[in-house]
Amino acid sequence: MKIENFDIETTIKKAQNLVNKDKEMSEATKSVIEILILIIKLFANRINLNSRNSSKPPSIDPNRTKKPKNKTHKKAGGQKGHVGVTLKKINNPDRVKIIKIDQARLPNGKYRHVGYDLRQVFDIDISRVVTEYRAQILENAKGKRFIAPFPKGVTKAVQYGKGVKAHAVYMSQFQLIPYDRIRDYFSDQVHIPLSAGSIFNFNKEAFGFLTDFEVQVKDHLAKAEFAHADETGINIGGTRHWLHCVSNDRWTLYHSHKKRGIDAMNDMGILPRFNGILCHDHWKPYYRIDCTHALCNAHHLRELTRAWEQDGQLWAQKLKSLLEKINSEVNEAGGVLNAQKSKKYRLKYKRLIKQGEWECPEPTRPEKVKRGRIKKSKSRNLLERLRNYQEDTLRFMNNELVSFSNNLGENDIRMTKVQQKISGCFRSMEGSQIFCLIRSFLSTCRKQGIRATYALDLLFSGKLPNFLETGG
Repeated sequence: MKIENFDIETTIKKAQNLVNKDKEMSEATKSVIEILILIIKLFANRINLNSRNSSKPPSIDPNRTKKPKNKTHKKAGGQKGHVGVTLKKINNPDRVKIIKIDQARLPNGKYRHVGYDLRQVFDIDISRVVTEYRAQILENAKGKRFIAPFPKGVTKAVQYGKGVKAHAVYMSQFQLIPYDRIRDYFSDQVHIPLSAGSIFNFNKEAFGFLTDFEVQVKDHLAKAEFAHADETGINIGGTRHWLHCVSNDRWTLYHSHKKRGIDAMNDMGILPRFNGILCHDHWKPYYRIDCTHALCNAHHLRELTRAWEQDGQLWAQKLKSLLEKINSEVNEAGGVLNAQKSKKYRLKYKRLIKQGEWECPEPTRPEKVKRGRIKKSKSRNLLERLRNYQEDTLRFMNNELVSFSNNLGENDIRMTKVQQKISGCFRSMEGSQIFCLIRSFLSTCRKQGIRATYALDLLFSGKLPNFLETGG
């Protein structure tokens, strides 16, 4: 363990040897020195933690080393055949402006019109549109009046349209813009007054439209052959809660709960019915789900890096390289290794675990401790986990459905952390539930190839996308 080329581990061992050799030092002084050494170790370990060897995200790891891009012989910029995103002329422009020639400036002579030189300018026009419905009133000879019916949804003398609602929900739940900034936008850009209460009511209305979606997404994920699961802490009214996520490449469902463990998973209503393969980060309650499990190897790589860098475990460095090599081979093979290669890598895996048993043996029980668990190092706990859950760790080798890591699940839950950074917390459990269901809907729509704005326009028109109406 080093900090700026200063070998802390060696220095601590020298200090411990000096303390042990000093016969005149009192037991009290030795105890104080041992406590100080322990504190130094703890702080040194924390200083050396980064996004490569712990769960610390890269965003708060400013000193991380970035991998240089592989050098190629290609020229800078877009390559031949690359489909660009530059503007292209359209055949039906919204407005056409004719520019006529001032013939007084032309040389004398006769001229005839032969066409136009065309140029198009793409711009935006953010404006308010107020539609006034005038329902005709007829009166018969007896004075009885008949009024034409207003369109469905037009119930008040003055009200917001579905476009305003969809746009406000898009900004709030998809772009994660705080309510006050949404109010400023509508006031400044389109001259429509909005209150925070109105925006909340729009979100609540969208939430109410998603009852059928919630039922369908739970059923699809419960029947899925493979799914990812993850959870993260959220702040609701200043109290720690948890946001759970179960997803795959087509469906996403978020769920907020007071608890992190099995009670929350049961209340979510997916995992108790799940019989496929569940990929997760080895949070123990997941193993109470009666299904096949696959572990996230991205977590293993970080933990193995820490074991090598901080504890000097050579087996960890070798096992990290092995897992990375297996992943590369699996990708080159199209998702599955043949039986021969699979057997070869399993034997290498077991040999490295045995090396780990020798390098990082199980601690002996102190004479004074008669019962209970013996405290083990992080490296030892990791070794035992990789030994006891070998099949779940290597399941990606032989099943094309299983991914190497839980990255899809972590990516699905990442925007929740962004929301917490922007807004700080949810004010109520109701607000978190609204966020979870609308965000589940928008995430699922994107996976199904439907834009968020279009999905919300459909929702406030009383419709759901075709993949939901037809069962996916």
